[in-house]
Amino acid sequence: MVYAVVRAGGRQEKVEVGTILTIDRAKADDKGKIKLAPVLLVDGDTITSAATELANVTVTAEVLEDLRGPKVVIQKFKNKTGYKKRQGFRAELTRVKITEIA
Repeated sequence: MVYAVVRAGGRQEKVEVGTILTIDRAKADDKGKIKLAPVLLVDGDTITSAATELANVTVTAEVLEDLRGPKVVIQKFKNKTGYKKRQGFRAELTRVKITEIA
């Protein structure tokens, strides 16, 4: 069983070939693919974590869609002063499918 731990969008995710993952918005190349930086690679009994060996490993993902996350409502209120502030935020996300770990 081959899997890798990759750095994607400020987080680390465990992925295998075929895993569908939602990460922070990432720009794809002309073919709709992105490369993710591996942190750890497990290939059967062999575990690779050295930076020099991981430089040769590529984790390729295919972009499925760009989407936006759920709305997060931010409200501020101070009692007896009439101060109220309301703000919203929706994260820009990308859904990817891991196609190759080599």
